[in-house]
Amino acid sequence: MALDTGVTCWLLVSAVLVMLMTPGVGLFYGGLVRKKNFISMIALSFVCLALASIQWILIGYTLVFGPDVGGVIGNLNYLGLTGVSAEAGSASFPPLVFMMFQLFFAAVTITIVTSAVAERIKLSSFIIFSLIWLTVVYCPIAHWAWGGGWAQQMGLIDFAGGTVVEICSGFAALALALVIGKRAGFGEHALEPHNIPIALLGAALLWFGWFGFNAGSALALNSSAIVAFVNTNSAAAAGTLAWMFASWYRGKPSSLSMVSGAIAGMVAITPCAGFVTPLVAVLIGAVAGVLCYYMMLVRIQKSLDESLDAWAIHGMGGLWGTLATGVFAAAAIGGFAGWMEGNSSQFVANALGAFAALAYSFAATWIIGTVLDRTIGLRVTEDEEYVGLDICQHGERA
Repeated sequence: MALDTGVTCWLLVSAVLVMLMTPGVGLFYGGLVRKKNFISMIALSFVCLALASIQWILIGYTLVFGPDVGGVIGNLNYLGLTGVSAEAGSASFPPLVFMMFQLFFAAVTITIVTSAVAERIKLSSFIIFSLIWLTVVYCPIAHWAWGGGWAQQMGLIDFAGGTVVEICSGFAALALALVIGKRAGFGEHALEPHNIPIALLGAALLWFGWFGFNAGSALALNSSAIVAFVNTNSAAAAGTLAWMFASWYRGKPSSLSMVSGAIAGMVAITPCAGFVTPLVAVLIGAVAGVLCYYMMLVRIQKSLDESLDAWAIHGMGGLWGTLATGVFAAAAIGGFAGWMEGNSSQFVANALGAFAALAYSFAATWIIGTVLDRTIGLRVTEDEEYVGLDICQHGERA
């Protein structure tokens, strides 16, 4: 097929937007931790970007998008990007452009998982964990949903990563938090955010980048991309207001409640961005804002130190969004009919895919984390945690 320069340009721009989300997560998380760990959180985002880039080129891309092996994983045909061309092939854009677009999805997914280990992870252990996790957890789930694996064959529809990114990262964070344990002083002392404006800036970058994340996943300049673009903003706005009002009912409407709601709304709309109407996107975003807020309260009540709420926002928001896709998908919008249009099998397929991703991500992450914790150790020492990771891991001060 001839190269479509417009589509290729759009995918390159979308890839850059998704790339920006990784340091955006770093800034968002960095503003939420104490000052002595600020550099550490941002540094982890750059480490994730670098590690994912190399892993994806060497083996990740072929494990996800290589020809299917038993519905579970891709084969090694594209090992080291063998045969991944810069020329247009069966699509109107080069496979190498698609490879880069997907690379940044992998990078931001592992970056979200850093929520679980904020202020207490050894950098060396995190590097090893990340390489194993991307290969053993992210790649299989991405192949199931996007690479021709069993879930896609069964009928799962996931427009931009409800299972692959959100459920995968959120429940991995929950498992890893259980393995590494609470921060010193958690539940005894106030561990308040040190720089809320930086967190707000990070959230703004996420909102900005999410347009490429969702609209770019149409892989074309068509109605699906336009609908996904509109739905992304609509769900973010609804989530912002829903979380804000829910938290206002219990106290004051903080700025962090607003941006957390925006992220929750965008998480939830991700799997159905190109499959539902804008009004439904508002509903999905609003429900996500309230749901994720109360999941955060549950996490606090259970004294679970999943520090920056990847589970409450990404895990539970992604689960809601993936299930909502099976309910509200409109054939006139994206070509798939959901339960509301009489196709209950779509809901069943999405539910099975979502809960399979949830279970696998949680269990595999728990195993990987436990093995590493019992061998090389995940945590810094008590003294290092007291001093802060900026000094003990990076030799720098914010």
